[in-house]
Amino acid sequence: MWKRIKYFSKFFIKNRESRNISRHMTTSTLNSVNETTKIEERKIKIDDVDINYLRTGIGSHPVLLLPGAMGSIWTDFKPQIDYLDKRKLTIICWDAPGYGKSRPPNRTFPLDFFRRDAAWACNLMKTLGYEEFSLLGWSDGGITALILAANYSKNIRKLIVTGTNAYIAPEELKIYEKIRNIDSWSNKMKTPFISLYGEEYFRRIWSDWVDGMKNIYDEKDGDICKSDLPKIKCPTLIIHGIKDAVVLREHPDYLKANISNSRMEIFQAGAHNLHLRYPDEFNALVSQFLTE
Repeated sequence: MWKRIKYFSKFFIKNRESRNISRHMTTSTLNSVNETTKIEERKIKIDDVDINYLRTGIGSHPVLLLPGAMGSIWTDFKPQIDYLDKRKLTIICWDAPGYGKSRPPNRTFPLDFFRRDAAWACNLMKTLGYEEFSLLGWSDGGITALILAANYSKNIRKLIVTGTNAYIAPEELKIYEKIRNIDSWSNKMKTPFISLYGEEYFRRIWSDWVDGMKNIYDEKDGDICKSDLPKIKCPTLIIHGIKDAVVLREHPDYLKANISNSRMEIFQAGAHNLHLRYPDEFNALVSQFLTE
């Protein structure tokens, strides 16, 4: 009888320990899930400017996402914030000063505004405690990323750009003028920006952006950052959509020819916003590149 009592005592103790381990594993799993899905969005002062940024993920590889012209964290990178692997990556995204929630100040476009943004972005990451990080830039954000990777090379691990150009072609200047008046935009295209900025600010700042690009074309022969490209040494992924109506097909070829450690991926059905239209394919490509 004592043998039976000992047997059942051991059984119940082991069973209780098993339940405790299971409960601990479940709690740990839930905590891990909570940490990877946690999103922090706040402002921080960089060079006397209050910059709005987002941070999410627990990975050892920090990646800064850089939105495009008039863009913001949530208008430009929601599918990446939601679905990139937050166990391997820590994702940071910003509203460039004058865009999104990083206002005041109002946005301005001097000849060096891309270089100004690159300096702000690098200072943001250093202030947040990241000495080495990777970059993912779209459109204007891609230009900022090119300049940042070239001039702060010791801080950059890898670079990804999509829908990005290092110069302005004559045909592109004509495209900018055609879309200067937001009344020519579809409601689907302009409604998110009007919701974010109000129509008056959006209309004025967008027209100022066109003027800023025109000034670069007139004053610098369209050269935005061509001389920076040979200085980029980090592994670089150039992504482009064949149907991009804003950035011409010649640009990814030019980037690849002038960035030594680079490769190119073309989306045959992709347009300028291919990362929003085809997020699964885009995110898989980005994740593979960043973690390889």
